[in-house]
Amino acid sequence: MKTIKNGLTVFCLLSLLLTSCKKEDAVATPGQAYTYAYTNEAMAYLNEVVDIMEKNSFRKNEIDWTKFRKEVFNSVPTAQTIEDAYPGIWKALSLLADNHGYYTTSGGLTFNAASSCTPESIENPVIPNDIGYVKVMGNQDLTTEGDRAIYVNQLRDQIMSQDHLDLKGWIVDLRNNTGGNCYPMLAGIGPILGEGIAGYRIYPDGHEDSWSFQNGYAMWNVYIQESTSNSYELFVPNPKVAVLLNAATVSAGEVIAVSFIGRENTKSFGSATFGSSTGTTHFLLRDKAKLVLGVSCYADRNKNNYGGAPINPDVISSKESIIKDAISWIRDKNR
Repeated sequence: MKTIKNGLTVFCLLSLLLTSCKKEDAVATPGQAYTYAYTNEAMAYLNEVVDIMEKNSFRKNEIDWTKFRKEVFNSVPTAQTIEDAYPGIWKALSLLADNHGYYTTSGGLTFNAASSCTPESIENPVIPNDIGYVKVMGNQDLTTEGDRAIYVNQLRDQIMSQDHLDLKGWIVDLRNNTGGNCYPMLAGIGPILGEGIAGYRIYPDGHEDSWSFQNGYAMWNVYIQESTSNSYELFVPNPKVAVLLNAATVSAGEVIAVSFIGRENTKSFGSATFGSSTGTTHFLLRDKAKLVLGVSCYADRNKNNYGGAPINPDVISSKESIIKDAISWIRDKNR
C-alpha cells in the first residue's frame, strides 16, 4: 500500500477581536477596483484572502460573494498596508463562520472568529469489571512518528489490558478531546470501532474522501496514514459501544464521534460536540502568513453530511449521570 500523510489539522483557538474601522458604501464586483484610499498592497492582499475563501470554503456555494467582498472592504476603508488589513481579514473570517478556520500573520499572531471551547472538569470514572473503558484524548502535541506510535500504543494498551471474554461492552470516552491528528486516534481505537470505512470528507463539488480502519491501519482513501506495531483483535467482536461526547469534543475528536455513527450496537451519550466537523486545509499567502479554512464536511459511513455542525448524542446525559447511563445501556440485553 502507498503511504501519504494527509492528517486533518485541528485546533481549538480563542477568538481575538480586532476593532474595525467605520464603514462606507461601495459597489463593486469581484476583482473590480474599489474607490477607497487603498494601496495596491492592502487591496491585493484582501482580495487574495477572499479569493481563497470563495474558491475553497465548504460554504462557498452558500455565500453571496459580491456582498461578502463589499462588507470586508467596507470594514477597513483606509487600509494602506497588510497590517492595516488585519481587521478586514477578521471580518472575512467572521462572515465566513466556518467555526474552524483561522489566520496566522507572518509574525505569528493568530486570530479567528470562531467560538472558543472550554474543557469541563471530569473526574476519573469508576468502571465495573464487566465493562471496558477507553479514554481518547486530543493529541495536538504529536510532532514525530515516534510520538504518534506512543499515542497509538497507549490506546491499544488500554484495550488489551481490559479485554476478556465476559465483557458486556465498551465505553469510548471522547469528552474533552480537543482535536489534533485523527489518524492515530483511529488506529488506536480501531479494534473496538471495527473494520471498514467509518466516514467521509465531502466537498462542495461533491468529491468524497473516505477514512477507514483496515488490517490495523488508519486509512485515507487507499493510503495508509497510521499503522501500529501491535495489531489486536477483541475476544468478543462487534461489542456494544457507548460513546461519550461533550462540547469540548472538537474536530479530530468529532471525526471519531462520526466514525461510530451508523455502527451496529452503538449509542452515544452526553451533550452536543463543539461543531467543527470540517476538514481543513492550509493556504500560504504572499507574505508567508497562513490562512486555514474548512474545505469539506464530515459525513458518517452512510454519507449523512453534518455540514460543519455539532454532533448530537443519541441520549442527552449530564456530567453526573453519563457513566451510569452508558453502563445501564450496555448491560441491558433488550437495548
